[in-house]
Amino acid sequence: MKFAKHYLESIDGVEIYPIISLVIFFSFFVLLLYRVFTLKKSESKELSELPLEVEPTKKDELL
Repeated sequence: MKFAKHYLESIDGVEIYPIISLVIFFSFFVLLLYRVFTLKKSESKELSELPLEVEPTKKDELL
């Protein structure tokens, strides 16, 4: 790990990258929470039933 640490310390402005990563990570989850809490009940029901829908495939149509 000393090998990587030496090269990271020699890069100017490297301390900003963890801050940028945290901001991106935090904003993504805030936007995700906003989307979940503003979702209409009808959309929520439709999305929850998606995995259970069965659509005929080409193989089923031939039978």
